[in-house]
Order: sequence, then structure tokens, then C-alpha cells
Amino acid sequence: MLRVLSFGFVLLATVLVDHAVGQELRTVDLVIGNHRLVAEVAATEATRTTGLMNRFSLKPDHGMLFVFAEPQALAFWMHNTYVPLSIAFIDAKGRILNIEDMAPQTDSTHPSRGLALYALEMKKGWFSDRGIGPGAQVDGIDKAPKPRE
Repeated sequence: MLRVLSFGFVLLATVLVDHAVGQELRTVDLVIGNHRLVAEVAATEATRTTGLMNRFSLKPDHGMLFVFAEPQALAFWMHNTYVPLSIAFIDAKGRILNIEDMAPQTDSTHPSRGLALYALEMKKGWFSDRGIGPGAQVDGIDKAPKPRE
């Protein structure tokens, strides 16, 4: 019985932390083609490091935008991330460089194919289901909070 209660407490704590983290981050409305989405903005080293770790779901058309101080080669992994994700690496002009699908709870890295200033994580398949690929323009990205190191 103690194990069940402990597990229930851990699950509840995880859900509360998940909700709290989501509430703390600012959001930005983005448009890619005719498709609208809302992205939480990870603009500090701490929020970029945590990303979508320890989350068990994403709302439809919601994701996370990672903002960096300067364009650079980026690589992401899925350590402690439970939701399958697709990641779009985006250059300084708001154009998608490449999109990679990422499996949950893996340490394989997924690199950008060029210098990226942003990375946008959405539920796996979100981009492909909408016909969005490399070269697509992400509008509204300039309204994202600037990075704070």
C-alpha cells in the first residue's frame, strides 16, 4: 500500500510541477503557412536545458520554442522526455532548416543542418501532417522573448 501511495504522490507532484513549469514560461503565437500554434518560450539556459522533459502530454497545436543568443549548430536529445516530438531547426530569418523526428527517452542527438537561432519542438508528426518542411517561413518568431543567459 505504501508503494502505491508513494507512486501516487510522485505522479501528482510530477503533474503539478509540469503544470507549474508550463505556467511560468511566456508563450508566443506562431504561424507557419496557414497553420497557427502556441509555443512556450525557453529563452534561458535553465529552461532550454529542461525543455519538455518530464511532461507526459502536449495540448494540440502547442509546443516549445528554444531561443538562442546567436546562430549556431544545434543538437537536441530526448533524455527524460516522454512525448514523441518533431523538432524544426530555424535560422535567423525564420526559415526552417530541417525537421527531425525524435523518439522518447533516448540519448541520440538530432542536429541542425546549418546555423540555427531557434528550435521548435512539436508533437511528433505535427509538421509532416501539415505539409511543412525545410524552407517554410515561421512568422511571429520575432515576437519571442530574447534570450537571457
